[in-house]
Amino acid sequence: MIVVLDDEKRENEGDLIMAADKITPADVEFLRKHTSGYICVGMEGTVLDRLELPLMVSSAENDEAMYTAFTVTVDAREGISTGISAEDRARTLRLLADPAASAADFRRPGHINPLRSQPGGVLTRPGHTEAAVDMCRLAGCQPAGALCEIVNPEDGSMSRTPELLEFAARHGLRCITIAELVRYRMQHDGYQATATNGAASL
Repeated sequence: MIVVLDDEKRENEGDLIMAADKITPADVEFLRKHTSGYICVGMEGTVLDRLELPLMVSSAENDEAMYTAFTVTVDAREGISTGISAEDRARTLRLLADPAASAADFRRPGHINPLRSQPGGVLTRPGHTEAAVDMCRLAGCQPAGALCEIVNPEDGSMSRTPELLEFAARHGLRCITIAELVRYRMQHDGYQATATNGAASL
């Protein structure tokens, strides 16, 4: 798990990001406790197409602040109860990252929101969705990253850079900025097995 900060002139927010294929119920509970609790998962478009998960609205209709490409929500079809518990959401996230999963393995709607990453990752769109996919691939995991915005526990407001750095230090987590990830990718030919700033420990 890693704290990913974006540009202060963009969202000026930080997300907790973790490889979906490694996530556990304890990880989901940590996300629920320390973030907005609205857990999404950045995924490649080719995988979402295979799983038959269309966009919630068309690109032309999308007027969300950052044009985030939300798809329909899902739950795992088997092995869960209502879909909202930490155990249920962890199962759904792991299943979304499973290359053997098919469209029939999911119910729609559900409690996990996949996000469609842009081709080219952060080099195309420097957002948390693309950072999640890029870092999972860099870490040698399936290209599906669970992500959730970090909030201040006192009032639920969005945590900014000073609070994010303090949060990471308090919980022993590493930080990376999307700008650093962009620079790393620009300096390397494609995805590499080793990443800087702890991305390989997703």
